[in-house]
Amino acid sequence: MSTHAPEMPIQVDDETGVWTTDALPMLYVPRHFFVNNHIGIEEVLGAEAYAEILYKAGYKSAWHWCEKEAECHGLVGVEVFEHYMKRISQRGWGLFDVEELDLDKGAAQVRLRHSAFVYVYGKVNRKVDYMFTGWFSGALDQILAAKGSPIRTVTVQQYSGAEDGHDDGLFVTRPA
Repeated sequence: MSTHAPEMPIQVDDETGVWTTDALPMLYVPRHFFVNNHIGIEEVLGAEAYAEILYKAGYKSAWHWCEKEAECHGLVGVEVFEHYMKRISQRGWGLFDVEELDLDKGAAQVRLRHSAFVYVYGKVNRKVDYMFTGWFSGALDQILAAKGSPIRTVTVQQYSGAEDGHDDGLFVTRPA
């Protein structure tokens, strides 16, 4: 069980209680708390509208995270994306496997195993882990911009582990 254990330092400020990992403040919440909030918002807005909001927010957050982590650790290019996948895998969202990454083409393919959303939703025969789509494009676009590439991307989820016939999810990123 310890093969994915975090290697990242976590500091807790004694005065404020703020948790920090590397260069960023963090929150630590139980999975059920986060996913139950996600389900509640989805019930009010609808999955499609909520997915659109999460795509934009996730894109912006991933861009920021990759920018700060690249700076903090001296990472560039593919190293940044791989570091991002490792860190989000270590934080309990699921295990993210990079199956394809081509910066020259602005392309990536990521498999998601053991999604936190699928664990809570179960088999509901629809995509439930759409929150991640903006993350992949935000990360890839930040890396592309840092190397001077004009390419910008869009990510779609091909399928989810919550759908019949699938045990995992697959996300594909291509130029917009």
